[in-house]
Amino acid sequence: MNDLDQLYQQVILDHSRERHGEGLPDSPQGSSHQVNPTCGDEVDLAVQVQDGRLVAVGWQGQGCSISQASVSVMHDLVDGADLATIARLERDFHTLMHSRGRGVEDRVLDELEDAAAFEGVSKYPNRVKCALLGWMALKDALAKAGIALPPAQEQD
Repeated sequence: MNDLDQLYQQVILDHSRERHGEGLPDSPQGSSHQVNPTCGDEVDLAVQVQDGRLVAVGWQGQGCSISQASVSVMHDLVDGADLATIARLERDFHTLMHSRGRGVEDRVLDELEDAAAFEGVSKYPNRVKCALLGWMALKDALAKAGIALPPAQEQD
């Protein structure tokens, strides 16, 4: 395992142990419960949006380190972000997870920050659903709040 792979593995382990954003916000506008039927991972996620910005996002869940770390990293990326940024991040993470280890543009990895650690997960199709579970919950919670993500645009 090279140094970068070790760093990425450590990021995933750290986020699975110390879960950022764990706990549901009071009075959410939208919430979602998602289950990965393949392995039983679960996540409940709730959101509050104000003036086109995600002002609160919280979650609780159980499952493998990949699913729990992914939603923790996602929280760090989207908490406080505007909807256009969230749409771009969601698209880029989805692209990363379906790259099957072939890599993605450096721009994508840079924007995804710690979420780039999941690049190696894309080599294992059975684990991709684990990594995407929180992102599915986020999109569903926003939809239940009556908010559709805009089409993803490239960052200026």
